[in-house]
Amino acid sequence: MGEYQIPNLTLKNENEVQLGKYGLMRRNYLQQHRPILFTNLLTSQTLNQHLLEIEETANQRKELLMKQLMEQMEVTEELKESNQMEWIQRMNNIEETIHEMITKELIYS
Repeated sequence: MGEYQIPNLTLKNENEVQLGKYGLMRRNYLQQHRPILFTNLLTSQTLNQHLLEIEETANQRKELLMKQLMEQMEVTEELKESNQMEWIQRMNNIEETIHEMITKELIYS
């Protein structure tokens, strides 16, 4: 273009991946707060792989933490049968705690 030579960079076609909640959150975080890392991952064509790893790790971590916290907070089927509102409150508390832990450890790091 005129006096400047601008390279015509093209990326290879990557397979479309279906990202879940945590993969999309990580992608948005990288785009908004870590643009250089996002660009590096995009141009090296490792962005999708990175996002899938985050998604898988987050889901595994969520399952593990769910079991541990349910035991710790004594959330059982007996509680569900006897006092549903208490069970729902405890489960919501557990899910929110897990969400905060995962976002702090995996998404915003």
